[in-house]
Amino acid sequence: MTARNLLLGIIALAAIAALAAVPRFVNAYYLALAISLLQYTVLATAWGLFSGPTRYVSLATTAFFGVGAYTVAVLGEVLPWPLVLLIAAGLGAILAAIVGLSTLRLSGVYFVIFTFGLAELVRQLVVWFEVNKSRVLGRYVFVDITQVHIYWQLLALAVAVFVVGWLIARSRIGFALRIIGQDETVATHCGINTTIVKVLLFTISATVMSVVGAIMAPRWTYIEPSIAFNSMISFQVLIMALLGGADRLWGPVLGAVPLTLLFEVLSARFPNTFTIILGCIFLLIVYLLPRGVAGLIETARTKFSRPRLSEAAT
Repeated sequence: MTARNLLLGIIALAAIAALAAVPRFVNAYYLALAISLLQYTVLATAWGLFSGPTRYVSLATTAFFGVGAYTVAVLGEVLPWPLVLLIAAGLGAILAAIVGLSTLRLSGVYFVIFTFGLAELVRQLVVWFEVNKSRVLGRYVFVDITQVHIYWQLLALAVAVFVVGWLIARSRIGFALRIIGQDETVATHCGINTTIVKVLLFTISATVMSVVGAIMAPRWTYIEPSIAFNSMISFQVLIMALLGGADRLWGPVLGAVPLTLLFEVLSARFPNTFTIILGCIFLLIVYLLPRGVAGLIETARTKFSRPRLSEAAT
């Protein structure tokens, strides 16, 4: 281990320890804001694990998030909390594997449309089941999980996602994903099983999203399909990841933090026009920052680190 890596490890541990201590020094409002920041940081980073290297734009975040939330609504009072989280992760993984095996041969706008339709399909299936089988449309969530517990669980999940993403980026799977993102035909000719690689990463990403939904469920107390499967979550996560730069592991954080704060203000002050403002922000990001903030930083770093012709000549 080099001195630089050791220093970075110490800084990371210190940052995690500082973030873990946040609930002890803030009031209820700022704790709720910190939970929102962690929620969207994890969701955007998980989205980037798959969509960043492959360039497949997914709008299915809400589907997996809602599956996790409804798992808690149904099982939260009858099973231990760790087991509920495990079941939520398993259901998200199974759904993602089934969907991935059947649809990841699609690409471009077809994949975008399908993933958006998937979220709506899952929501309608839950509505049908609740109305026709359980005879209730909404469920109360009574579990012994406080806001502080939610914060710490999201922080632990964020650390786990970054570790997994770091390991994937340095593995053969990460290399295969980057080739798929550049040219899937070339990846196939190189002997890469593109279907298996894409399904594996799609499943990992979806599993994390389902766990986030499960962790966030106790925060609402009452859950119904329109809350758990809110399509705005998918669009917000997409915008955050694109703003930060989805092709870098740390990129989505650069979008999730400022946009979560901005959306908090806009939704409170402009509740009737929030979706219009959200659409305008999306257009500006795509037009002005096609590679996100991370790409802008790397371009600037390359520009200023490149030696001038006069310096090179000497």
